Amino acid sequence: MSQETKKPSIARSAAVMGVATFFSRIAGLVREQTFAYLFGAGIWTDAFNVAFRIPNLLRDLFAEGAMSAAFVPTFNSILEKDGQQKAFKLTNLTFCAILVVVGALTLVGIIASPLLVSTLAPEFTSNPEKFEVTVAMTRIMFPFLLAVSWAAISMGILNSLGEFFIPAIAPVFLNLSMILSGWLICPFAKEFDMPAITGMAIGAMLGGLLQFAVQLPALFRHGYRFRWQLNFNDPGIQRIVKLIVPGTVGLAATQINIAISTILATSQGEGAVSWLGYAFRVMQLPLGLFGVAVAQATLPVISRQIAAGDRDGMGQTLAGSIRLSSFINLYACFAIMALAEPVVRIIFQHGRFTAADTTATAIALQAYAVGLLFYSLIKILGPAFYTLDETKVPVMASVTAVVVNIILNLILVHPFGYWGLALSTGIGAMFNAGILYFMLEKRIGSFSRFALMPAMARIFAATGVSGIVSAMTYRFTSPLLGSNIGMLPVGGFFNALTAMLVAVFVGLAALYLVSRLLKIEEADKAAEMILRRLKRRKPQPSA
Repeated sequence: MSQETKKPSIARSAAVMGVATFFSRIAGLVREQTFAYLFGAGIWTDAFNVAFRIPNLLRDLFAEGAMSAAFVPTFNSILEKDGQQKAFKLTNLTFCAILVVVGALTLVGIIASPLLVSTLAPEFTSNPEKFEVTVAMTRIMFPFLLAVSWAAISMGILNSLGEFFIPAIAPVFLNLSMILSGWLICPFAKEFDMPAITGMAIGAMLGGLLQFAVQLPALFRHGYRFRWQLNFNDPGIQRIVKLIVPGTVGLAATQINIAISTILATSQGEGAVSWLGYAFRVMQLPLGLFGVAVAQATLPVISRQIAAGDRDGMGQTLAGSIRLSSFINLYACFAIMALAEPVVRIIFQHGRFTAADTTATAIALQAYAVGLLFYSLIKILGPAFYTLDETKVPVMASVTAVVVNIILNLILVHPFGYWGLALSTGIGAMFNAGILYFMLEKRIGSFSRFALMPAMARIFAATGVSGIVSAMTYRFTSPLLGSNIGMLPVGGFFNALTAMLVAVFVGLAALYLVSRLLKIEEADKAAEMILRRLKRRKPQPSA
């Protein structure tokens, strides 16, 4: 397999994944809308969020975090040096090892669910019914961990083989399963003496299985066939274990911080856990659409470059990915800061989700947005150390971030309440990303040779101006639409939607003009990511 046949640009690969991930994130928002409409932001939504947080945390620790970051470089190294047959042997060894190890972890988790819930949400123990329902939903959803572990490995394989759309679209089926469960399973939960929201837990578990199953045809199409092979002494498995054990800590800072925030959030009154959960879901939309897409497209490329001994090429690839991700996520950060309230109102303020819930969620969303850029950079920089067979730096960065987050949680939760927890999570991510960046420079050389800092300054200026223009436009447009000469009352859905669309359009126009003035190349690449699949035009070469 020649290098030329498998070297699509980061922007092109990210664009393909971005299209698929767009549908996944939209489905995720519809899922949250279903929650908001049916259950609002109260006792049972808090219970589900805590129950789902437990297997979700473990998913990021083992499946989509360290496991994926350890498997992909190992798979690519074997694929590059020994060919597809040996790489697929590693795949079977990994699938079987996951069944044994994660399967055992799942059984332990089911048994220990009461202990886990009381640890993550100690305040729930004061309400026996809420505690019991949370434990029941945790047990229902624990098999989700095994399914998504297999799904994450499948995604890594397909991305390494140059296929991005199918693995990126797979999470849609998780969201669709939960959406349908809200309307089809939840109404029958009461017949089993359980709150209706228990049906959502069943939907999550089934959705995890679907997320893995939909990738199997693509794997088979590439020639993969499952064989039972279990050998923990295999060199490839041992390399994965060597990377994954410390990497379990190294790539899990964000989720650990969220878990700590959850513990403290349960003490902030009914609804606080849900407000943080809804806000984090909205914040994940740009992160998942573009930040994660850029990171997933970057990892196979730098893995091959390291396998070929090309550290300078790796540095250039990472610098390009950092610029592209920064442009997109800084724009999203400032746009969220400007338009959080209408965004939350449009998406969630229906059914049982009240105007007070909108205000509370919007504040949390603005606090989370502070860390948006840093979350995306962690996704890019963390796995880079695994391609270098290094694990100490991600561990150190993660531990530092967790310590900073704990300290800030304890400091900020008293004056600011629940949204201080969101703010401290973002600041912790900043420390994590900063350590990864500076330590990576020591491994592969300074990014200054790629003019990264001047580019970042221009990107910050352009996106900052765009955010200010969007905020000013919304504040002018919304009252105008609700005035005596207007037809859309302030506080209504259509007022928020119309004023927000105008603000976004004017903000994007400002971003375009300033980007042209400052000659920001990433503006064109970002637009190309979004429009490539629609225009069906030939991609331009890029780093």
